[in-house]
Amino acid sequence: MTIKPLADRVVVKLVEAEEKTKTGIILTAASQEKPQIAEVVAVGPGGLVDGKEVVMTVKVGDKVITSKYSGTEVKCDGTEYNIVRQSDILAIVE
Repeated sequence: MTIKPLADRVVVKLVEAEEKTKTGIILTAASQEKPQIAEVVAVGPGGLVDGKEVVMTVKVGDKVITSKYSGTEVKCDGTEYNIVRQSDILAIVE
């Protein structure tokens, strides 16, 4: 099964959170911060959204930083994805 986003939506796969601090302390799952860096898996076509023309600026394969608690979490074929609006993407990581 594949996920095909509509309008200005983007499907991202979150990058795994660090399990160790820089000093070598191992963190439990409860104490880890929610990851904000994600990889773009699918991009909607853009178009007219709320009466305004939206041009998609991200593409599949981009690493992006998203708002901390934005989007909708979805599980597909055992993999967790997050569906966000393009406006919830804060930056592209190069």
